[in-house]
Amino acid sequence: MRSICLYFQVHQPFRLRTYRFFNIGQDHHYYDDYQNRHIIRRVAEKSYLPANKLMLELIREFGSAFRLSYSISGTALEQLQTHVPEVIKSFQALAETGQVEFISETYAHSLASLRNKEEFIRQVELHRKKTEELFGYKPLTFRNTELIYSDQIGEMVAEMGFHTMLTEGAKHILGWKSPNYMYCNTINPKLKVLLRNFQLSDDLTFRFSNQDWSEWPLTTEKFVKWLSKVEKKEEVVNLFLDYETIGEHQWKETGIFDFFRHLPSTVFSKSNFKFSTPENLYHELQPVAAISVPHAISWADEERDLTAWLGNELQDEAFAKLYSYEQKLKECTCPELQKDWLYLQTSNHFYYMCTKWFSSGEVHKYFNPYGSPYEAFINYMNVLSDFMIRVDEHIALPPEPEKMVKTPEKEAILPTEIKKTVRKTAKKTASHSIVKKTAETSKSKRKKDL
Repeated sequence: MRSICLYFQVHQPFRLRTYRFFNIGQDHHYYDDYQNRHIIRRVAEKSYLPANKLMLELIREFGSAFRLSYSISGTALEQLQTHVPEVIKSFQALAETGQVEFISETYAHSLASLRNKEEFIRQVELHRKKTEELFGYKPLTFRNTELIYSDQIGEMVAEMGFHTMLTEGAKHILGWKSPNYMYCNTINPKLKVLLRNFQLSDDLTFRFSNQDWSEWPLTTEKFVKWLSKVEKKEEVVNLFLDYETIGEHQWKETGIFDFFRHLPSTVFSKSNFKFSTPENLYHELQPVAAISVPHAISWADEERDLTAWLGNELQDEAFAKLYSYEQKLKECTCPELQKDWLYLQTSNHFYYMCTKWFSSGEVHKYFNPYGSPYEAFINYMNVLSDFMIRVDEHIALPPEPEKMVKTPEKEAILPTEIKKTVRKTAKKTASHSIVKKTAETSKSKRKKDL
């Protein structure tokens, strides 16, 4: 019998305060507490709580026949514990069934795997401990931030003791091959690799409520018929989704809850599929081949690469500046600075600086608190500058010569190097009027694509 691997990502970043209300060198609280509390509560009420209730009901109805898996970032766990602890309790109730696998990731949902092995390992261990503490479960499956994967990252993950890893079934990696098999890492074949079926996953994530989509409305019968058309010899269909798909990205009114409520019964009555977790599949399936990924991939956008986070001068400058302090943080013993170091690594900060205005533009706007990528960059660099001053003071090093300074109105002035980066990136992405006009004319097309 073939398997469906149903996996959900849960991540909520700490949003930064706007620099206009931030006094560099004096005000060290970087986070927008109101927005963080408001958003996590809203998503919990619309998505997490009713979705967890539904999944628990399905497990009680179908027993061991229905299984699923989650990875929940450390930043999400912290906010849930603080603002909506009932969500943690609902995940704990799911854990107690024994039918749910909790998957490890980086604590801060960061890009550390692309920069620093030591910091990457540290965050993974922090997340693994947090998962054990809350759910009594030690993960042996790993998913990197946004499914980022390469041969070298897989090798590091295997060295940490994980036996399975999730990533994207990107076309430019697979070629003619199918994502519906178990693969392995090309450097360390002991690490098994599951690949996301992005076509079927994105049907649920992006296209489910799109009335311009030729397949709308999507019913469980239609979806299971698509599953049944998968080649008989192919072993597993991996459906990897944001959990916010249920209730937040796709509102209750779209029928998304009804879809998932009836999915198991339709799968069992109209197909030869069963539900499995990555842990189940590790024991059941053997790799059909090694998957070669010399350059990192992700599940983001049409390109399935890293350009959602690292690809323009704004992102590269901010990323390089942040990690220029990685050695200094090893000497830092201040808990508050260590906490800020974690939160400032969250990948969303770089995601908001993305200048991909076209095919992925609407996706990058969701939950984005900034009016433009330039505003996101300026805000982040101001916060980062204050953080660097604090680190230098803590380890008794002289501050760097060019820092943010305050105007009489207590606003930040950008150093010359930041101004140059903003101008250079703006020039490369064309003038604002051209970008705006192009974005408006392609707006309907983007919505249709989503």
